[in-house]
Amino acid sequence: MNKSLIAVAMLSASLSAACSPKQEAEAPMPVAEAAAPATEMAPVTDATAMPAANPMVGGAEMLASKDIIDNAINSKDHTTLVAAVKAAGLVDTLKGAGPFTVFAPTNAAFDALPAGTVDTLLKPEMKADLTKVLTYHVVPGKVDAAALSEQIAAGGGSATLNTVQGEALTAKAAGNGITLTDAKGNVATVTTADVYQSNGVIHVIDKVLMP
Repeated sequence: MNKSLIAVAMLSASLSAACSPKQEAEAPMPVAEAAAPATEMAPVTDATAMPAANPMVGGAEMLASKDIIDNAINSKDHTTLVAAVKAAGLVDTLKGAGPFTVFAPTNAAFDALPAGTVDTLLKPEMKADLTKVLTYHVVPGKVDAAALSEQIAAGGGSATLNTVQGEALTAKAAGNGITLTDAKGNVATVTTADVYQSNGVIHVIDKVLMP
């Protein structure tokens, strides 16, 4: 009887020893499966690092979904232009369907005018003159930099732009940029081109153009 019990005990021990290596080999599997999802998070970090597609003007993002006025009022570099547009009663016009091409002088461009010029133009009795100056910066249609460059090339180095005011501007290539010459011979340089709007395009310039 004792010999039978000893034999059964030895057989159980042998089976236990034979089974234990398989259990240890299978144990690491769940760890490897749990680690897999971590690699799927990497693209999220890359996506959040993508730069904004809309250009920045005057410290504000210019949204192509907004119209000329709604974008201009957000630019800290165009507060004088916005004030002038309001004084001339052109807000509704430039919020219209258009499309319009606007050459937008910065505050610094207005500051460079002879002393007192801006204050005089903003007076109610000067509304007609102010309207002439502002509409001299607007060209009918959507003329981006590529289209303007094509016109300059086709014109042998210069292109005539007929403004809403009625008089013309002369556009020329200057290095990698574009300049505009007004009726009085003043030359403005396009400093930021192709700021697209829902109703046209704005090109920022560094001088105020005079008819």
